[in-house]
Amino acid sequence: MGEREHRIVVGVDGSESSMAALRWAIRQAKLTGASVDAVAVWRYPTGYGWGATVGEIDFEGAAKRSLVGALGAVSALEPEVPVHPLVAEGQAAEVLLRTAKGADLLVVGCRGHGAFTASLVGSVSLHCVLHAHCPVLVLRDGHEES
Repeated sequence: MGEREHRIVVGVDGSESSMAALRWAIRQAKLTGASVDAVAVWRYPTGYGWGATVGEIDFEGAAKRSLVGALGAVSALEPEVPVHPLVAEGQAAEVLLRTAKGADLLVVGCRGHGAFTASLVGSVSLHCVLHAHCPVLVLRDGHEES
């Protein structure tokens, strides 16, 4: 019976916390012999009275460029770790949960907004923690080395 492939899924949105999560996931993959699925999620904004039409902005292209930039920034970190980029449309938490089915670990960043909310978990990371079928690591800003 063959050994199953080990896989770590990480959400990448271009924020510093997601970059820290990506670096952490790649280092962990090196230690465990896993591959990394780096996931960038985009969606059309919902807004009432928004001036621009959706067709004027390339949301998918922006997500792809952000992910390519993020992967370029960490490419020398552990070059032997297989990293698979994925850009998907949808709600971030739902896409991450779907992608993480069967994974060993889901890694997400978390951004705080001020003194009070800095102690809280963000909505995407909280949804992932509550609903994932695998362990979830929430990496707070500035705590990559913890």
